[in-house]
Amino acid sequence: MGSTPIPSAKIMTTFDKVKQKIWSFVYGFFLPARKFLFRMGIIWHKKGRQRYHLGWLAPGKTLEGLKKHLHDNWGFGNHFVAWVDEDQVLSWRKLTDFRNQYHLRVFKDGEIRGHFEITPEAHPVDHFEEKGEIDKQEDFLKFLGDFAVQKEYFSSLKMDPDAFDPKSEITINKKL
Repeated sequence: MGSTPIPSAKIMTTFDKVKQKIWSFVYGFFLPARKFLFRMGIIWHKKGRQRYHLGWLAPGKTLEGLKKHLHDNWGFGNHFVAWVDEDQVLSWRKLTDFRNQYHLRVFKDGEIRGHFEITPEAHPVDHFEEKGEIDKQEDFLKFLGDFAVQKEYFSSLKMDPDAFDPKSEITINKKL
């Protein structure tokens, strides 16, 4: 359950900069293309929820309040490129550099899950195959603060209205 240190941000290689430019273009049509690839059976996503349970949204806390806290205090933001897990109402990430990110999900019953991983922009195939995901519970609990509790507490949350709005994203378009 201990937290391993995050590698310091590395200088972006020329290849990383090329990938960044490609993704800046791909963001514009990513969602319809993914939907088409799903329908054709070319890509798939397993049912259920990913690993790494962190806790539950605390009593009296709201999804909007959590979003504001994570954004304003820790630099998290919407990540429309991510898979959508069953019953997910929020999917946000915090980039540490071009290659790595924290990825947090909240579900309609208030459960919170998250992991540290490589970004889809830096390593699309490895990211798709969920290679290199790491449990960073200690870091996430620091980010969540009093918004998370360990005792099971059920909520009835609605989907984040900005979940599929590419204009609201934390993307790699900005210089890191």
